[in-house]
Amino acid sequence: MKGLAGKTALITGASSGIGQAIAIRLAQEGCNIVINYRKGAEEAKETERLAMQKAPRSEDGSGVKTLLIQGDVSKEEDILNMVNKTIEMFGSLDILVNNAGIQKECPSHEVTAQAFDQVLSVNLRGAFLCARELIKHCLDRDRPGIIINVSSVHEIIPRPLYASYTISKGGMENLTKTLALEYAARGIRVNAIAPGATITPINQDWIDNPEKKAVVESHIPLARAGTVEEVAAGVAFLASDEAAYITGQTLFIDGGLTLYADFREAWSA
Repeated sequence: MKGLAGKTALITGASSGIGQAIAIRLAQEGCNIVINYRKGAEEAKETERLAMQKAPRSEDGSGVKTLLIQGDVSKEEDILNMVNKTIEMFGSLDILVNNAGIQKECPSHEVTAQAFDQVLSVNLRGAFLCARELIKHCLDRDRPGIIINVSSVHEIIPRPLYASYTISKGGMENLTKTLALEYAARGIRVNAIAPGATITPINQDWIDNPEKKAVVESHIPLARAGTVEEVAAGVAFLASDEAAYITGQTLFIDGGLTLYADFREAWSA
């Protein structure tokens, strides 16, 4: 992808799943990558190893470099530390991918305030604070920047039993649009991706169960779950100069899930 080589990208929640795939793909494109993780240092090291396997080779040592940083995006002090260490090591921060996220299954009438706040603090508040710090950095140095928020099809599709999660992703849609509009004139582009059903460790329960898998795929027009590599490709595109005229948009990477599969055949109202 045009314009990615030599840039520095920070990916939150990059120790597994979609975050790991994004880190690997951006390294493959020649980006220095900062791998944030909350827990699971060994998994983060595996992300680093896989990323360096894909990174372009350099004989003079000027190739892709990596940095692993432990941090909880629900804690402002961890975010500040993460961004400061990135700038200290690489001299700049060009691309932020807000991938870290959690979800909790619970009937809405039983959700505690603490559980609700925890999901919002990671998925939405944390994403905002990370974005705020990249924007500050770009404004201070009068340089362009890229923010990509990892949302979900559930920013527009209601999901019973996951109220706090869907609320956080709905908020992320507006966060994306608001920041994009506010900072477009300063050269900062803000977009989001919205994955649908994707093959990741967190979805292993239905992936390994043929009956559950069939139910999931019955709602997808392309009749299969997506891969993390397909999601990462969308991030690479939006971060690249190929998408230089795109801001404030959500790219749905969902196999057509948001097309309402139940309407594949016409029926009379």
